[in-house]
Amino acid sequence: MFGFKPKLPISAEERVWVDDGFRRLATMLGKHRLLDAPMVLPNDEFFPDPYDKGEPGLRALFRRVCGYMVVDPDRVDLEIIPDASELRVLLPEYSGSSNHPAGLHFAEAEGERALIGIRQSLSKDPLQAIATLAHELGHVILLDDGHMRRDVVDMEPMTDPVTVFLGMGIFTANSARRFVQFHEERRQGWSMSHIGYLPEQVYGYALALFALERGDRQPLWASHLNTNVKAYFRNSAEWLARSQAPHSA
Repeated sequence: MFGFKPKLPISAEERVWVDDGFRRLATMLGKHRLLDAPMVLPNDEFFPDPYDKGEPGLRALFRRVCGYMVVDPDRVDLEIIPDASELRVLLPEYSGSSNHPAGLHFAEAEGERALIGIRQSLSKDPLQAIATLAHELGHVILLDDGHMRRDVVDMEPMTDPVTVFLGMGIFTANSARRFVQFHEERRQGWSMSHIGYLPEQVYGYALALFALERGDRQPLWASHLNTNVKAYFRNSAEWLARSQAPHSA
Protein backbone atom coordinates (compact mmCIF):
# COMPACT_ATOMS: atom_id res chain seq x y z
CA MET A 1 0.00 0.00 0.00
CA PHE A 2 2.71 2.45 1.03
CA GLY A 3 5.42 1.11 -1.25
CA PHE A 4 7.30 3.61 -3.32
CA LYS A 5 7.36 3.14 -7.06
CA PRO A 6 10.95 2.62 -8.21
CA LYS A 7 12.49 5.49 -10.13
CA LEU A 8 13.92 4.90 -13.56
CA PRO A 9 17.63 5.74 -13.87
CA ILE A 10 17.02 7.33 -17.30
CA SER A 11 14.91 10.17 -18.63
CA ALA A 12 11.48 9.72 -20.17
CA GLU A 13 12.96 10.67 -23.55
CA GLU A 14 15.64 7.98 -23.26
CA ARG A 15 13.06 5.38 -22.23
CA VAL A 16 10.85 6.19 -25.20
CA TRP A 17 13.86 6.00 -27.54
CA VAL A 18 14.89 2.55 -26.24
CA ASP A 19 11.31 1.24 -26.35
CA ASP A 20 10.91 2.52 -29.90
CA GLY A 21 14.33 1.14 -30.83
CA PHE A 22 13.32 -2.35 -29.73
CA ARG A 23 10.09 -2.06 -31.73
CA ARG A 24 12.04 -0.95 -34.79
CA LEU A 25 14.50 -3.80 -34.41
CA ALA A 26 11.65 -6.30 -34.04
CA THR A 27 10.23 -5.00 -37.33
CA MET A 28 13.62 -5.02 -39.09
CA LEU A 29 15.04 -8.30 -37.81
CA GLY A 30 12.01 -10.13 -36.46
CA LYS A 31 11.20 -10.45 -32.77
CA HIS A 32 12.27 -14.08 -32.93
CA ARG A 33 15.86 -12.85 -33.10
CA LEU A 34 15.48 -11.38 -29.60
CA LEU A 35 13.63 -14.41 -28.27
CA ASP A 36 15.98 -16.98 -29.77
CA ALA A 37 19.31 -15.22 -29.25
CA PRO A 38 21.65 -16.88 -26.77
CA MET A 39 22.56 -14.55 -23.93
CA VAL A 40 26.29 -14.61 -24.50
CA LEU A 41 28.34 -14.73 -21.31
CA PRO A 42 32.01 -13.93 -20.69
CA ASN A 43 33.02 -17.51 -19.94
CA ASP A 44 34.54 -20.60 -21.51
CA GLU A 45 31.18 -21.96 -22.55
CA PHE A 46 30.83 -19.20 -25.14
CA PHE A 47 34.51 -18.49 -25.77
CA PRO A 48 36.33 -21.82 -25.40
CA ASP A 49 39.24 -20.99 -27.71
CA PRO A 50 42.64 -20.41 -26.07
CA TYR A 51 43.30 -16.67 -26.17
CA ASP A 52 46.79 -15.51 -27.06
CA LYS A 53 46.23 -11.71 -26.92
CA GLY A 54 47.34 -11.40 -30.53
CA GLU A 55 45.87 -11.33 -34.01
CA PRO A 56 44.91 -15.04 -34.06
CA GLY A 57 43.00 -14.51 -30.81
CA LEU A 58 41.13 -11.52 -32.22
CA ARG A 59 40.21 -13.44 -35.34
CA ALA A 60 38.90 -16.33 -33.26
CA LEU A 61 36.78 -13.90 -31.22
CA PHE A 62 35.51 -12.36 -34.45
CA ARG A 63 34.23 -15.68 -35.75
CA ARG A 64 32.56 -16.47 -32.42
CA VAL A 65 30.79 -13.12 -32.25
CA CYS A 66 29.71 -13.46 -35.89
CA GLY A 67 28.14 -16.80 -35.01
CA TYR A 68 26.23 -15.42 -32.04
CA MET A 69 24.97 -12.41 -34.02
CA VAL A 70 24.16 -14.59 -37.06
CA VAL A 71 26.52 -12.83 -39.46
CA ASP A 72 28.38 -14.94 -42.02
CA PRO A 73 32.06 -14.22 -41.24
CA ASP A 74 33.00 -15.01 -44.84
CA ARG A 75 31.11 -11.94 -46.08
CA VAL A 76 33.04 -9.56 -43.81
CA ASP A 77 36.75 -8.77 -43.83
CA LEU A 78 38.44 -8.12 -40.49
CA GLU A 79 41.35 -5.69 -40.37
CA ILE A 80 43.63 -5.50 -37.32
CA ILE A 81 44.77 -1.89 -37.16
CA PRO A 82 48.10 -0.99 -35.53
CA ASP A 83 47.62 1.78 -33.01
CA ALA A 84 50.17 3.98 -34.76
CA SER A 85 48.60 3.44 -38.18
CA GLU A 86 47.51 6.37 -40.29
CA LEU A 87 44.23 4.49 -40.73
CA ARG A 88 43.24 5.68 -37.26
CA VAL A 89 42.14 9.00 -38.73
CA LEU A 90 39.38 7.09 -40.52
CA LEU A 91 37.88 5.62 -37.37
CA PRO A 92 34.62 6.98 -35.93
CA GLU A 93 34.93 8.90 -32.67
CA TYR A 94 32.69 6.64 -30.60
CA SER A 95 35.31 5.33 -28.18
CA GLY A 96 35.26 8.43 -26.01
CA SER A 97 38.30 10.12 -27.48
CA SER A 98 39.29 10.87 -31.06
CA ASN A 99 42.83 9.90 -30.06
CA HIS A 100 41.81 6.40 -29.02
CA PRO A 101 39.27 5.05 -31.52
CA ALA A 102 38.35 1.40 -31.14
CA GLY A 103 36.92 0.17 -34.42
CA LEU A 104 35.64 0.99 -37.87
CA HIS A 105 33.17 -0.21 -40.45
CA PHE A 106 33.27 0.18 -44.22
CA ALA A 107 30.00 -0.77 -45.85
CA GLU A 108 29.66 -3.32 -48.61
CA ALA A 109 30.17 -1.87 -52.07
CA GLU A 110 29.75 -3.32 -55.53
CA GLY A 111 32.27 -6.12 -55.83
CA GLU A 112 33.69 -5.48 -52.34
CA ARG A 113 32.86 -7.10 -49.03
CA ALA A 114 32.10 -5.22 -45.86
CA LEU A 115 35.14 -4.41 -43.75
CA ILE A 116 35.39 -3.94 -40.01
CA GLY A 117 38.56 -2.97 -38.22
CA ILE A 118 39.65 -3.26 -34.62
CA ARG A 119 42.50 -1.53 -32.84
CA GLN A 120 45.39 -3.90 -32.23
CA SER A 121 45.85 -2.88 -28.61
CA LEU A 122 42.36 -4.20 -27.79
CA SER A 123 43.86 -7.68 -28.07
CA LYS A 124 45.07 -7.10 -24.50
CA ASP A 125 41.47 -6.82 -23.28
CA PRO A 126 39.28 -9.55 -24.81
CA LEU A 127 36.11 -8.21 -23.18
CA GLN A 128 36.50 -4.82 -24.83
CA ALA A 129 37.53 -6.53 -28.06
CA ILE A 130 34.30 -8.54 -28.03
CA ALA A 131 32.27 -5.38 -27.32
CA THR A 132 33.94 -3.57 -30.22
CA LEU A 133 33.39 -6.48 -32.59
CA ALA A 134 29.72 -6.69 -31.57
CA HIS A 135 29.29 -2.97 -32.12
CA GLU A 136 30.86 -3.06 -35.57
CA LEU A 137 28.88 -6.14 -36.57
CA GLY A 138 25.83 -4.12 -35.56
CA HIS A 139 26.76 -1.78 -38.42
CA VAL A 140 26.95 -4.77 -40.77
CA ILE A 141 23.49 -5.95 -39.70
CA LEU A 142 21.80 -2.56 -39.85
CA LEU A 143 23.55 -1.07 -42.89
CA ASP A 144 24.86 -3.86 -45.08
CA ASP A 145 21.70 -5.93 -44.66
CA GLY A 146 19.69 -2.90 -45.78
CA HIS A 147 17.70 -2.31 -42.59
CA MET A 148 18.81 1.29 -42.07
CA ARG A 149 20.35 4.08 -44.10
CA ARG A 150 23.48 5.80 -42.89
CA ASP A 151 21.74 9.18 -43.01
CA VAL A 152 19.09 8.14 -40.45
CA VAL A 153 19.52 10.53 -37.53
CA ASP A 154 20.05 7.87 -34.85
CA MET A 155 21.73 5.21 -36.98
CA GLU A 156 24.97 5.27 -34.98
CA PRO A 157 23.34 5.06 -31.52
CA MET A 158 21.10 2.23 -32.77
CA THR A 159 24.15 -0.01 -33.13
CA ASP A 160 24.18 -0.26 -29.32
CA PRO A 161 20.59 -1.51 -28.81
CA VAL A 162 21.09 -4.06 -31.58
CA THR A 163 23.88 -5.66 -29.54
CA VAL A 164 21.47 -5.99 -26.60
CA PHE A 165 18.66 -7.24 -28.86
CA LEU A 166 20.96 -10.00 -30.18
CA GLY A 167 22.35 -11.19 -26.84
CA MET A 168 25.69 -9.36 -26.71
CA GLY A 169 24.57 -6.73 -24.22
CA ILE A 170 26.70 -7.85 -21.28
CA PHE A 171 29.87 -6.99 -23.18
CA THR A 172 28.75 -3.67 -24.63
CA ALA A 173 27.10 -2.54 -21.39
CA ASN A 174 30.15 -3.40 -19.29
CA SER A 175 32.35 -1.54 -21.77
CA ALA A 176 30.17 1.58 -21.79
CA ARG A 177 32.53 2.91 -19.12
CA ARG A 178 35.55 0.90 -18.17
CA PHE A 179 38.33 1.74 -15.73
CA VAL A 180 41.67 0.19 -16.60
CA GLN A 181 44.76 0.02 -14.42
CA PHE A 182 48.07 0.72 -16.13
CA HIS A 183 51.68 0.23 -15.10
CA GLU A 184 54.43 1.62 -17.31
CA GLU A 185 57.97 1.59 -15.93
CA ARG A 186 57.80 4.05 -12.99
CA ARG A 187 54.22 5.17 -13.67
CA GLN A 188 51.00 3.50 -12.65
CA GLY A 189 47.40 4.55 -12.26
CA TRP A 190 43.98 4.29 -13.84
CA SER A 191 42.47 5.38 -17.12
CA MET A 192 38.92 5.31 -18.42
CA SER A 193 37.63 4.27 -21.82
CA HIS A 194 34.28 3.34 -23.24
CA ILE A 195 32.84 1.57 -26.27
CA GLY A 196 29.74 2.73 -28.09
CA TYR A 197 27.41 5.68 -27.69
CA LEU A 198 25.01 4.91 -24.86
CA PRO A 199 25.69 5.51 -21.15
CA GLU A 200 25.49 2.74 -18.56
CA GLN A 201 22.06 3.88 -17.37
CA VAL A 202 20.52 3.39 -20.80
CA TYR A 203 22.18 0.00 -21.16
CA GLY A 204 20.72 -1.00 -17.80
CA TYR A 205 17.23 -0.15 -19.00
CA ALA A 206 17.75 -1.82 -22.39
CA LEU A 207 18.90 -5.02 -20.69
CA ALA A 208 15.87 -4.92 -18.37
CA LEU A 209 13.59 -4.54 -21.39
CA PHE A 210 15.42 -7.43 -23.10
CA ALA A 211 14.80 -9.64 -20.05
CA LEU A 212 11.15 -8.61 -19.83
CA GLU A 213 10.52 -9.34 -23.51
CA ARG A 214 11.96 -12.83 -22.99
CA GLY A 215 9.88 -13.43 -19.86
CA ASP A 216 13.02 -13.66 -17.71
CA ARG A 217 12.13 -11.97 -14.42
CA GLN A 218 15.30 -12.91 -12.52
CA PRO A 219 17.98 -13.64 -15.11
CA LEU A 220 21.08 -15.37 -13.81
CA TRP A 221 23.14 -13.58 -16.42
CA ALA A 222 22.72 -10.30 -14.52
CA SER A 223 25.49 -11.48 -12.17
CA HIS A 224 27.96 -10.81 -15.02
CA LEU A 225 27.11 -7.10 -15.19
CA ASN A 226 29.44 -4.64 -13.57
CA THR A 227 28.32 -2.90 -10.38
CA ASN A 228 26.89 0.25 -11.96
CA VAL A 229 25.10 -1.46 -14.85
CA LYS A 230 23.69 -4.10 -12.50
CA ALA A 231 22.17 -1.41 -10.26
CA TYR A 232 20.65 0.39 -13.26
CA PHE A 233 19.37 -2.93 -14.60
CA ARG A 234 17.70 -3.86 -11.29
CA ASN A 235 16.05 -0.46 -10.87
CA SER A 236 14.81 -0.57 -14.45
CA ALA A 237 13.55 -4.15 -14.14
CA GLU A 238 11.63 -3.25 -10.96
CA TRP A 239 10.16 -0.16 -12.63
CA LEU A 240 9.05 -2.19 -15.64
CA ALA A 241 7.51 -4.87 -13.43
CA ARG A 242 5.60 -2.28 -11.39
CA SER A 243 4.53 -0.39 -14.50
CA GLN A 244 3.06 -3.51 -16.07
CA ALA A 245 1.41 -4.82 -12.91
CA PRO A 246 -2.41 -4.39 -12.71
CA HIS A 247 -3.38 -1.32 -10.68
CA SER A 248 -5.41 -2.07 -7.56
CA ALA A 249 -8.80 -0.43 -7.24
